[in-house]
Amino acid sequence: MIGPLRLPEQVYEAIVAHARFCHPFEACGLFAVDGQGVIRFVYACTNRAHSRTRFVVDPTEHFHAIRHAEAQGWTIAGAFHSHPTGDAVPSPTDEAGALDPTWFHVVVAGDEVRAWQIDGTLRELGVEITA
Repeated sequence: MIGPLRLPEQVYEAIVAHARFCHPFEACGLFAVDGQGVIRFVYACTNRAHSRTRFVVDPTEHFHAIRHAEAQGWTIAGAFHSHPTGDAVPSPTDEAGALDPTWFHVVVAGDEVRAWQIDGTLRELGVEITA
């Protein structure tokens, strides 16, 4: 993916709200995109790790997100999580856990939202909030 990530305002608001709701633990979720790569839906998921420093998307919720997205003609193409006490930069644990190099990764820290590509290297994509 070549940046910036175009993040609909409602999606931005949803992921920041989910991060606040889950605080002091990490929040997490998934993004669905259409065939042109436009974000169409965000899935706020349960962090099975229930941790302040790492996340694991609930496998059942991940499966349901895939089924829902596919029913709409979309694909899951990215993930988000929060850093309750850190910066909006992927940690070494985040980098090691990024298994699909085509996905984009969004990190939320307070109101700051930053997008990343993790494909053997860490590259910031930038974020553009859209109407």
